[in-house]
Amino acid sequence: MAEVRLDSVTKNFGAFKALDQVSIRFHEGGFYALLGPSGSGKTTILRLIAGFEEVDMGSIYINDVDVAGIPVEKRKIGMVFQNYALFPNMSVKGNIEFGLSVKKMERELIEKKVRDVLELVQLEGLDDRKPDQLSGGQRQRVALARAVVTSPDVLLLDEPFSALDKALRLDMQIELKRIQREVGITTIFVTHDQEEAITLSDNIGILDKGILIQEGSPSEVYEHPNSEFIATFLGDSNIIPVKRNEGGFRLSDGSPILIDHENSVLPDKFKVCIRAEKIFILEGEQNGLEEFQNQYDVKIEQSFFAGKSLTYLVGLAGIKLKVFQQNATGKRHAEGNRIKIAWKSSDMNFLEK
Repeated sequence: MAEVRLDSVTKNFGAFKALDQVSIRFHEGGFYALLGPSGSGKTTILRLIAGFEEVDMGSIYINDVDVAGIPVEKRKIGMVFQNYALFPNMSVKGNIEFGLSVKKMERELIEKKVRDVLELVQLEGLDDRKPDQLSGGQRQRVALARAVVTSPDVLLLDEPFSALDKALRLDMQIELKRIQREVGITTIFVTHDQEEAITLSDNIGILDKGILIQEGSPSEVYEHPNSEFIATFLGDSNIIPVKRNEGGFRLSDGSPILIDHENSVLPDKFKVCIRAEKIFILEGEQNGLEEFQNQYDVKIEQSFFAGKSLTYLVGLAGIKLKVFQQNATGKRHAEGNRIKIAWKSSDMNFLEK
């Protein structure tokens, strides 16, 4: 295991700035997800850590050792690529033991390590199969086994589940988490899948245009986004403009809104966000409940049924709010109906920028 640290790392590809003064610490034994839109710099960070690219400015440290100039094969890095990159002419065993053979390890030790890692990834009995005889999930396990069998200090994963269907991807997420915990290896994981990042990681870093916008635990980043970009990129958030007047704070149509924030530090105009699942539809005797400080009568403009849940688009103060509701009772509200929605002021986040 190892700690990995980027200090003010900048990387350019011609006129394109892939990373701009990025500083981030990947703690020893942790599982860290890098999330962001295409071109945000996620994969560039992996390639720099692995040694496939060199930084233009700044430094990368592995266990407090500056790795500038250290070649790929001497960095003790395991990497799983998006396309698995298995050798098609080699068996499962041949693929896994390849890195050990290059190190000229004793045959007896190679055999033991291969047996152990096959058990770890639950592929016992498939030693002699070729990649084209395996399912997508099995090929993914072979790639993972090949990456960890050499006992690297750091495991890098670049969109490893993108080629899998949804059900298999979920199974592999569970397996990856189990394997990572058993091995205890520092893992850095690149993904476009927000739910995947939240489910698997101990910490998340979100990048945009080469800049690290926010990092923290999944719950911290999700519950307390520091910008409109984070609020809308991660999960379903409603962005609501608010203005101050003599009687408190109001929406653009003059409706009052209670803000759970020190009034003295808020500007006259600002935005707040409220997650779609934090907005409740009040039914009958629930109307007027004091725990929901903000309550509004709205019209349902659109509804979307997704089996286990429903999403309603409702009009409020000139904007459309998303309201998420679990399909627990089977009750659905029709488009055009008026309903009362409500949320707690403590569930809103003031957006600083």
